[in-house]
Amino acid sequence: MNPRIKELMAQTGVPVSVPFDAWCEKFAQLVIQECLLSLEPDLYTSDIDYDVEQKFYQRSARKIQQHFGVEK
Repeated sequence: MNPRIKELMAQTGVPVSVPFDAWCEKFAQLVIQECLLSLEPDLYTSDIDYDVEQKFYQRSARKIQQHFGVEK
């Protein structure tokens, strides 16, 4: 399990067992994936500069993935 996810789980104060660890890790990965998806530029919005939005997304996604040790 990713060390950062373990730290966050420990901060909850909820005791975890081995099967629960696997569930939590998968849940955390899904939450991270949702965060990444929420950053994606909306191609159908006319008032955005797509190039700027795309660069922001790529940089933010890379930083989130590095922070949580998520492989793409």
